[in-house]
Amino acid sequence: MTVRLPADIPIEEYPSPEVFLDEAKTLVAEAAKKGLTLRVMGGMAIYMHSIEFEPLWKSLARLGAKAFTDIDFVAYGKQRNELMEFVTSKGYKTDPRFLYQFGKSRHIFFGGRVPMVEIFYDELAMNHTVPYKGRLEKDTPTVPLGELMMQKLQIVKINEKDLKDLVVLLRAHDIGENDDQKINMSVFDFVDMFNDWGWYHTATTNLAKVKTKLAEYTQLSDEDRAVVSQRVDRLLKHIEAKPKSFKWKMRAKIGTKTMWYNPVDDW
Repeated sequence: MTVRLPADIPIEEYPSPEVFLDEAKTLVAEAAKKGLTLRVMGGMAIYMHSIEFEPLWKSLARLGAKAFTDIDFVAYGKQRNELMEFVTSKGYKTDPRFLYQFGKSRHIFFGGRVPMVEIFYDELAMNHTVPYKGRLEKDTPTVPLGELMMQKLQIVKINEKDLKDLVVLLRAHDIGENDDQKINMSVFDFVDMFNDWGWYHTATTNLAKVKTKLAEYTQLSDEDRAVVSQRVDRLLKHIEAKPKSFKWKMRAKIGTKTMWYNPVDDW
């Protein structure tokens, strides 16, 4: 099949952000009717979960004509076949080459109501791994807030878009010890960070970058900066206070002299 990537679609044909959002909500709701657990993740999920801060998002120039390039979902691998049938029944197609390369860990679909849909199964395994076992039932239509944060913090070569996503997420949501509209600090335990120095290093480096960016984003109010800064500090204090394993301490001695993350190829 001919794959038409989002970048190949002229702006006059490109679906609006509202179409992406509606399609994401529709697919989650219709999957649920069939007993399938499907959750939105990534930047779109942060936007959906922080809608009351849409003006801030817009002022940061995070939303443009091609604000979203695809819809990223996560689901349980035990429902992989049923979800494949479900998404293709909605007019999407996949390419056998992608099935061969990624079939067990993720499915990539094209040509439906939006240009591209991806479903990751059981975990997001990129520079570092964010597991979802037992976590997808904690929120809907997105993954829990803690996991939304970790999806961004695991990126070694984090870009401006991802940093802005983190600023909005941390401005819109308080830090806590549960998933009730809070960024659950237990997520650091869920990803095994206190046994994995590499995860720790990438996450804390990125949180420090968020604090640095607060001074650069002139669109932020003094209150925005204060709230996000305080929440970053609280996360860092929690991370540093947690006991670390012997494995973590031994790896910390090596530091960045050897690669501390999984390299990711851009397919």
